[in-house]
Amino acid sequence: MARKGKKKYKLKTHKATAKRFRLTGSGKLVRTKAGKSHLRRNTPKRSKRLFTKMIPVKGKGIAKRVRRMAPYLSKYRANPNARSGKSSKS
Repeated sequence: MARKGKKKYKLKTHKATAKRFRLTGSGKLVRTKAGKSHLRRNTPKRSKRLFTKMIPVKGKGIAKRVRRMAPYLSKYRANPNARSGKSSKS
């Protein structure tokens, strides 16, 4: 039985971080490439195709910061916003 007066506080997720990163099944932190949102009319097809890939995060410090800002990424592995860049409201 839980003791009265002792609460375990919920941590707030930094929403911008949660949308930009996701965890793979093996626990790796991956990110989307920058520069895929606009001004793509004059970009070569090859470059546009390279924007679709998810890249693993290499820096330990950055990965630590992302995990601190979005503590529940492991619970929500299938993050639709991080993959496609679209909102999940549609």
